[in-house]
Amino acid sequence: MIALLLALGSSLAYGCADFLGGMGARKAHVLRTVTVAAPASLAVELLLWPLLGASFSTSALGWGAASGVASAAAFALLYRTLAIGPMNVLSPVTALVSAALPVGVGLLQGEHLGAVGLVGLPLALFAVVLVSAGHGAGSARPSGTALLSAFGAGAAIALQLVFLHQAPAGSGVGPLIVGRTVSSAVVLAAAGLLRRRLGTERPAYVMSAAAGALDSVANVLFLFAARSGDLTVVAVITALYPAGTVLLARGVLAERIHRSQLVGLGAAAVAVSLLAAA
Repeated sequence: MIALLLALGSSLAYGCADFLGGMGARKAHVLRTVTVAAPASLAVELLLWPLLGASFSTSALGWGAASGVASAAAFALLYRTLAIGPMNVLSPVTALVSAALPVGVGLLQGEHLGAVGLVGLPLALFAVVLVSAGHGAGSARPSGTALLSAFGAGAAIALQLVFLHQAPAGSGVGPLIVGRTVSSAVVLAAAGLLRRRLGTERPAYVMSAAAGALDSVANVLFLFAARSGDLTVVAVITALYPAGTVLLARGVLAERIHRSQLVGLGAAAVAVSLLAAA
């Protein structure tokens, strides 16, 4: 139950971070937004170090660095996917891959689900697709390049989660600090190389920093959820993050929640209840 609650908190924090990051990216080039969000995210993890502890063994350094590289790749591929579109088709692909791959890893590592879990897990995957699809899913056919980019983004997100899960249980937030340092360095280097293409608009500093801070909170919650529960369950619950984004968009921007998304939210609630009882 603790792992499930932590995973739900991680999902909510990821959804809020995505919403704020998307809003910030409307103000300036997305890379400018991330150059604010990434250091803010690292600062939060450094502040949590004295509270949650951190160790930097060879294993923690290796898995943390790997998660940072995967995180940077996820960022690049995700926004390439957004640029190509149509996102109402590609977003479910990205979300489903990001959930399914950790499930496969967990099962290969010997995790087992009871009868209730065997119903709740596919229902949660189904909910991920519906919640992230939005209006008109399937109305346009994505190109092969777009589909490949969406699969790549989902795989990179999944690898980030899997690498964090592989880090030593006693390493505290050490792998997160290493990973965020690596991904921040990659992002800042990319911004420096592409500075002439980023435009002159100033990023929304507060919104971007808040997105980075929430992303760190989500990472911390996921890490401790994965350490106290099965990766198969934790990864799928975490992948429900589009629900938080959808609900915020409804409350803040008055965006319509479409019928398929309502069904997805209902399916998510049932799936979480089933997994809690598993």
